[in-house]
Amino acid sequence: MFRNIRLQALLLCSLLAQTSFAQQILSARIINSQTGEPIQGASIQVPGRTTSSDARGAFSLSCPAGCSKATVSFIGYNSTEITVDSAQPFIRLSPITASLQEVVVSASRQAVRRSEAPVAIAAINNRMLQETKAISIDQLLNKVSGVNMVNLGNEQHQMSIRQPMTTKSLFLYLEDGIPIRTTGLFNHNALLELNMAAVKTMEVIKGPSSSVYGSEAIGGVINVITAAPTAQSFLKLSAQGNNIGYRRADLQSSASRGRWGFALNGYYAAKSNGFIEYSDFSKATLTARADYRISERTSLVNSATWMRYQSDMTGAADSLAFARRSFKSLQTFTYRNVDALRYRSTLTHHWNSAATTTASLVYRNNAIEQNPAYSIRNDYRRLVNGMWTGKKNVAHGEINRSAFNSYAFIGQHRQHLTWKNADLVGGASIDLSPTSYKANYIRINRDTASGKYTNFTAPDSVLTNYRTGINNYAAFANFEFNPVAKLRVVASLRYDQFVYRFNNYLTPSSFSGAPDTINHFSALSPKLGFTYNFSGRTGFYANYSQGFVPPQVTELYRGVKVPQIKPATFYNYEVGGWAEIIKGKLNTDFSLYQLEGTNEIISVRLDDGTTENRNAGRTSHKGVELGITGSVGKGLSYRFSAAYSEHHFDRFVEKGNNYSGKEMNGAPRWMHNAELWHRPASIKGLRLGAEWQCIGSYFMDPLNTEKYKGYQVLNLRAGYQHKGFEYWVNAMNITNAYYSYNTSKSSSGYNYTPADPRNFVIGVSCRIGK
Repeated sequence: MFRNIRLQALLLCSLLAQTSFAQQILSARIINSQTGEPIQGASIQVPGRTTSSDARGAFSLSCPAGCSKATVSFIGYNSTEITVDSAQPFIRLSPITASLQEVVVSASRQAVRRSEAPVAIAAINNRMLQETKAISIDQLLNKVSGVNMVNLGNEQHQMSIRQPMTTKSLFLYLEDGIPIRTTGLFNHNALLELNMAAVKTMEVIKGPSSSVYGSEAIGGVINVITAAPTAQSFLKLSAQGNNIGYRRADLQSSASRGRWGFALNGYYAAKSNGFIEYSDFSKATLTARADYRISERTSLVNSATWMRYQSDMTGAADSLAFARRSFKSLQTFTYRNVDALRYRSTLTHHWNSAATTTASLVYRNNAIEQNPAYSIRNDYRRLVNGMWTGKKNVAHGEINRSAFNSYAFIGQHRQHLTWKNADLVGGASIDLSPTSYKANYIRINRDTASGKYTNFTAPDSVLTNYRTGINNYAAFANFEFNPVAKLRVVASLRYDQFVYRFNNYLTPSSFSGAPDTINHFSALSPKLGFTYNFSGRTGFYANYSQGFVPPQVTELYRGVKVPQIKPATFYNYEVGGWAEIIKGKLNTDFSLYQLEGTNEIISVRLDDGTTENRNAGRTSHKGVELGITGSVGKGLSYRFSAAYSEHHFDRFVEKGNNYSGKEMNGAPRWMHNAELWHRPASIKGLRLGAEWQCIGSYFMDPLNTEKYKGYQVLNLRAGYQHKGFEYWVNAMNITNAYYSYNTSKSSSGYNYTPADPRNFVIGVSCRIGK
């Protein structure tokens, strides 16, 4: 009996041992092949079994007997098959790019496939960032169809997305889905406050998105997504410079230890002795991020960005200087200084696979101090009747400082429903932003022979001095579902309430500003759209949306006796589509839009000769945008972006001038950007690229009296990567075309912004770690 028991025990142990040896435990971490960031929620499949990766990208899976292969997949990434016996500690998934399955997060505040978003949205992926080696953001954004970010020098800029080139508050700039600046204090140079060394990807939504992100999201939204800590530690140092005075050094690093992940990214850039006199600048910026995994379902992200920027303000060239190719500056003391600090703390909790809640606390501290060239006015000037008056050696200007703090909370919850594959995203936000503005008069001495402004004195004369408390309370919801197969309906709604509390420290006047007052504004912004996918390769979309812009503080109170301005409202009608014509080889997308602006703020001349801002303008904007991407073989890829648009004043009478029916100035009808990359298989790590950009002609003034011819520019790029080192040379404006980034005409004359001549950017980087 005991002998039989021992025999049965031996047999049982033998079977258990065989079962143990027959199975193999597969464990690894799944990461993004381009950024090194861990991928949470990736699916790992073997015959009969499936698991998913956790917040660290880690997983463990018991493979049954005879299993030799495992499939790893995740939305927005190319699936890969690995051999179980030779599994590595890290499994790298490559993001899908230029595809309908590419993932975007800006369309509805959550990750969705591009084919499910009923908007014109484009992504600038990490590979494009790494290969372009841009020294300013316009070199990236201008690759997107319908986008013209105007380079004003030293990272300063204007923007044109479904709008003319403008400094108006018609664009919203986000960092990780959070506005860089507070509402009511738009600055057209806001993107210079970004840290380009910390950018992972960028997404551009064209058209109104107020239903999702609130005010100022009219022409477009640019969402810059920053890099998260990587699964493997690394340190990367870069240096680059060109032959027209620019130089830059970058630091990029990341480390992970246990539940913690850290990233530190920044750069220092400067320019001196450039081709334009008095055009030096410097910028230092640093982003520190710490991620803490509280549990498998809960994580905390803390990120802080600091920036200090200093730049000479050259001023535009007049027609004579531009024609003579004279790059002398009339300025000797004008400047712009910016100090910015942004901090956010975001807590994310995954209740289950269908429900996620996030809550963010945001703090901003921002100050712009400047002695602006655009505020200088000569005392000696021509009167309306042709007579001259004033002193030739005197001019007038100001030194001003605009500053704000922000304390904001943003909370949202995402819930997936089994009914009709529905998704609901809802949330609320509070933004409390006390602001201040002060301007002091300066008396400027002018050299009558050269026209240069040589120095100034600052009498004890305050032009403007006020504080404004800006409170914004908002609630938003986005609901999408599939009523039938292939059809996805998306509806968004947002309600905003604004309270402006204005306190004027000076006696109210037509110049110093309005009397102390409190203004209330509210807006309800709807959006309704759908996508229809005929197959996995072809589809179209349509949407209707509204956007709004509340008055900026300077529009509402400065130079206004009584503030009586309402928010401007824009109505957008849009259709578009996409097609993968040849799988993996040829993709195309297009959009057609009609955008109408109402209650736009214009300056009206009153009977007593003074001017006042009022809601009295209507404009219309329509156009078509086209994008084509593809590849030939394994080593050749191409991209073509184009846009045709028309922008008109429907009803616009400003300062006594009637522009109704005219074409808007600074609005080229045609814009193109094309790029070709060759990566020869015979030389691993080598890349060769050519980019052509074309901006068509446009009217220089709103009365349509003169046109600027536009320009074309050709850029060449080459890079080589070997082990931990990378070398690159960018030949910008290789044909040495002479043109102006932006040209305008007004009663005071012509203004040209000379573009950079041919220049060569040479760079090298060293990376330690994977």
